[in-house]
Amino acid sequence: MRLDRRSLLAGGAGLLTLPRVALAQADQRPSITVAVQKVSNSNTLEPLREQSNVGERVLLTSIWEGLLGRDYGSRLETVPVLAVENRRISDSVVEFKLRPGVKFHNGEELTAEDVVFSFGNDRMFGPNGPNSGSTIRVGEGMPTRGGKELPIEVPAVANRSFPGFQRFEIVDRHTVRWINRTPDVTLEGRLARYGSEIGSQRGFEAAPTWLDWSRQPVTTGPYKVAEFRADHSLTLVAHDEYWGGRPPLRQIRFVEVPEVASRVNGLLSGEYQFACDIPPDQISGIERNAAFEVVGGTIPNHRLTVFDKNHAQLRNPLVRRAFTHAIDRQAIVDSLWAGRTVIPKGLQWEFYGDMFIADWSVPAYDPAEARRLLREAGYRGEPIPYRLLNNYYTGQVGTAQILVEMWRQVGLNVQIEMKENWSQILERSPTRAVRDWSNSGLFSDPVSSLVNQHGPNGQQQQVGEWSNDEFNRLSVELETSTDRARRRVVFQRMLVIAEREDPAYTVLHQNATFTAKRKDIRWKVAPAFAMDFRASNWGA
Repeated sequence: MRLDRRSLLAGGAGLLTLPRVALAQADQRPSITVAVQKVSNSNTLEPLREQSNVGERVLLTSIWEGLLGRDYGSRLETVPVLAVENRRISDSVVEFKLRPGVKFHNGEELTAEDVVFSFGNDRMFGPNGPNSGSTIRVGEGMPTRGGKELPIEVPAVANRSFPGFQRFEIVDRHTVRWINRTPDVTLEGRLARYGSEIGSQRGFEAAPTWLDWSRQPVTTGPYKVAEFRADHSLTLVAHDEYWGGRPPLRQIRFVEVPEVASRVNGLLSGEYQFACDIPPDQISGIERNAAFEVVGGTIPNHRLTVFDKNHAQLRNPLVRRAFTHAIDRQAIVDSLWAGRTVIPKGLQWEFYGDMFIADWSVPAYDPAEARRLLREAGYRGEPIPYRLLNNYYTGQVGTAQILVEMWRQVGLNVQIEMKENWSQILERSPTRAVRDWSNSGLFSDPVSSLVNQHGPNGQQQQVGEWSNDEFNRLSVELETSTDRARRRVVFQRMLVIAEREDPAYTVLHQNATFTAKRKDIRWKVAPAFAMDFRASNWGA
C-alpha cells in the first residue's frame, strides 16, 4: 500500500469527519433529575433491607423486578414480569415459566438458578434456612457462605414475607416451582410483593461484601446503578438490553432534598424535572405557574399511630383505647390534606375483594368516651413520649402537633420527642411509647398488611412493641387456611383485637402522594410511591 501525500490527505479528511459521525450517533435520550425527601433509609438498594416508602419509589420499576409484579399504570393488579406464565399445581405449589432472553445488567441471561439463589440462604434467609425460628438480636450480622455478612433485617423481612416457604425447585433452565410447607392461597400475591425481586447469582458472588452488593446490585430492571452516594443521591443509567425495550431515558438522578421549599424552588428554576412528596397546601402555589402541574392522589398505604404496650402508661389497653377515641381524623384530613385523602375502614383496602370488611370503621371520635376510659384506667396525667421524624411523612410534624393537642384535651399528657432516624425511633427503652408509621397493602389479601407488619413475624412484634396470643394464633390460621369464609371471620376478629380490644395501632387516614413536574413532560403517575420510567409510561 502506497502512503503518498494524496493518501495521507484522504486519510486525514476521513479522520476529520469522525467527530461528526460520533456526534450524530450520540445518545439523544433525555436525562432527568428527581428531587426526593430521601433516597434510602438504610443507605442500601437491596429491597430486603430497604423496606420503606422511599425505597419503593427508587427501586421498583427502575432497578429491581420479580417473577410477578404490579401494574403501576392501572390499579396495581398482579401481572407477569420475569415469569411469562404461572400455574397452580396444588394449594402449596406454584410453577413459573421464565421469560426467555432476559439479560441482567452484567449481560448474563436470567435462568432458574438465579431464581433459586434469590430465594436462597445466601441472599435471603441466612445460614439456618427459611422459617428456622432462630433468634438473633437486631443489629447483629449473620455470616453466610462466601464470607459475606447478612444483616439480620434481611432474614427478618424474608421470614415475615414468606412464612411457609420451603424451597424453589428447578424443573429446567427456564422453569421453577415454588414449594410451600403449608397451604397458602396468597402465594401469587406474595411473589408480586416488594421484597420478592430477582438478582443475579454471579453478580452477588462477585461482590466483595454484602454492602458492595447492596449498593450496586446486578438486576434486570430498565435502569442500572451508575453511582450511589449514601444520604445524597442515586444515579441510574439505561440498561439498553432490557427485555421490555430500550428505556426512554438516558439517565435518572434521584437527589435528596429534605426541605419542601427547596424541592419546589429547584423544580421552578429548572434544576429538577420532578419534585416528590408535595404537601397539599403547596399545590395551588406551584400550579399558579402555567408551566407546572402536580399529579397524584391516594395510594394503598395508611398512616398510623403505633403503641408500645410495654410502656408503663400504655400497659393498660384502656389508655390506648382512649388515644384512639380522642382523634378527630376528619379535622386532620380537612386541615392538612385539603380533603385530598380519606379515612379508611381500618387497616384494610377495598381491593381485598370478598375479604374486605365493609361494615368496619376506625374508632369513633368521642372525647367523652376517651375521658371515661382514662378515669377507669386510673391514668393521672403521667407523661407519655411520642417519637417522630421531621416530616419523613408528608405533613408529619403538623399532624403530630394536632394529635398532641387532641390528646391533651381529653387529659393525655403526650410529649413530642424529635428523632433523627428510624434507629432512634425504634430503639428499645423505657421511654418508647407512641410513634408514627405507615402500612401498605402489598397485594389483595389481609395477610399482606395486618399479618405482615403486626403478626408474629411482623416488625411491630420483632422490635418488641406489641404482642397478643390470640392474634398470633389467628395470624397463622389466616396464612394457612384455604377456607375463604373462615378466613374472613378470622380477619374480622383480628381487626377487633388490634384496633379495639388491645390496640396495636390506630389508623389516621389513607396516605396520598403528590409529585410536581413540568407540564410538558408526558408521564403518568402511578397510584403508589413507585415512579415508573419505563417506555410504556414515558411520553404516553
